[in-house]
Amino acid sequence: MTLTVALNSARSSLMAAGTQAAAVSRNIAGATQDGYSRKNVLLATMPGNGVFVEGIQRATSTGLFNNVLKAASTSAKQDSIYNGLQKISATTIDDPELDQSPAAQLAKLRTALQQSATAPDNVTLAQAAVTAAKAVAASLNDATSTVQGVRLDADADLASSVANINQLLAQFETVNTAIVKGTIAGSDTTDYLDLRDGILSKLSQEVGITVSTRANNDMVIYTDSGVTMFEKSARTVSFDQTFGFSPSTTGNAVYIDGVPVIGASAVMPVQSGKIAGLAALRDDTTVSYQNQLDEIARGLVESFAESDQTGASLPDVPGLFTYAGAPAIPASGVISVGLAGSISVAASVDQSVGGDPTLLRDGGISGNAAYTYNTDGNAGYFDRLQQLADGLTESRAFDPAALANPNGGLIDFAGSSVSWLESQRSSASDESTYSQTLLERSADALSNVNGVNMDDEMTFMMQVERTYSASSKLISAVDQMLQDLLDSVG
Repeated sequence: MTLTVALNSARSSLMAAGTQAAAVSRNIAGATQDGYSRKNVLLATMPGNGVFVEGIQRATSTGLFNNVLKAASTSAKQDSIYNGLQKISATTIDDPELDQSPAAQLAKLRTALQQSATAPDNVTLAQAAVTAAKAVAASLNDATSTVQGVRLDADADLASSVANINQLLAQFETVNTAIVKGTIAGSDTTDYLDLRDGILSKLSQEVGITVSTRANNDMVIYTDSGVTMFEKSARTVSFDQTFGFSPSTTGNAVYIDGVPVIGASAVMPVQSGKIAGLAALRDDTTVSYQNQLDEIARGLVESFAESDQTGASLPDVPGLFTYAGAPAIPASGVISVGLAGSISVAASVDQSVGGDPTLLRDGGISGNAAYTYNTDGNAGYFDRLQQLADGLTESRAFDPAALANPNGGLIDFAGSSVSWLESQRSSASDESTYSQTLLERSADALSNVNGVNMDDEMTFMMQVERTYSASSKLISAVDQMLQDLLDSVG
């Protein structure tokens, strides 16, 4: 080896060691930063000139990163569903001491009716039955308000999520452009790549995505249903928020580049991410529970309806329970949308507002004498009260679309509604826990690949220092040899 070759080798080694030391320092500084990936210096050899720095590479795993994106989307979806169901359950069925569920209130009403039937001349017991009926109506009214409030919140959260998606896509466009330009120029783009991965991680929480990398590190983003979100430029995500929800309200769709991906009109619906969970909560789960509440209300109106007692074949009319739109009786076995929100107890039987609770025993609550059951005015008449109590357990038809027991009694149907809601909440909780565990394990696996291990970095730094020291000594030795050669010539 000539002195020139030795000097060139030592000099290139010294420069490479300096770059490696800088990379180690960079890793140590980034160890506590979210989304930072370890940077490695790529070295190559050149005959006669030693080693040279070929580039900076970041530690990563495309497969593991994609697993993290998928797990984040699934977790966000399940969390959105569970949180909404938790709000509904906490208000409508959770507190066993309050017994606020419609099923519990129906059971109390039946007991009150049976007690009134044992002493039909007791006005206090009659008013107690009316009060129990008012509690049933109030539970249905309150549950409807809660359900529609959860739908309203989900819709508002959808609007926030869409705004976040658009913001993240705009950020992604800026960073992706910098990566493509830097790759073409041969610059170090590893920090930009980390930044782009961080944006993708946040985006995956809002909507399920898949990604594809093309030439020059250019990236394309699709939804998990195949709709393009980014290709050279960000696609527009749009959504019109609804500012008031009733049981008959249908939430608006979310569009990506004009394609509906959320809502009843969605042709390529997204399967995961926060917006998928919010849409399922707003349009499916809450709607089904509202249908069940409406069926309970319809069953009450039907069960307590009064029939013509004169033989004139007059139509049935609402009795103890009435609603907006009375005096018609809702069609049997068919959901009457929004009924649970408007059901109430007839004022004519409520003593607290000047009504007569004995009409519950006698009939004629509507004010029409043709519907009077106790035509003789017998104070000991109890048949109607017992009939009303038995009607709460009498089998009747419910709309199967409500997803609860379609053929049992009203109390049974209300109980099956509670069970259905609890089943939905429990399932969402289990799915949320599982998806969160999967996300944590996927993130840990990725961190093991691209994370910074301080012990490894310090060990490598010591190796770099030894290489640097050896190269410096070699340069000093070559310098001394050259000096000796010059002195001998002189």
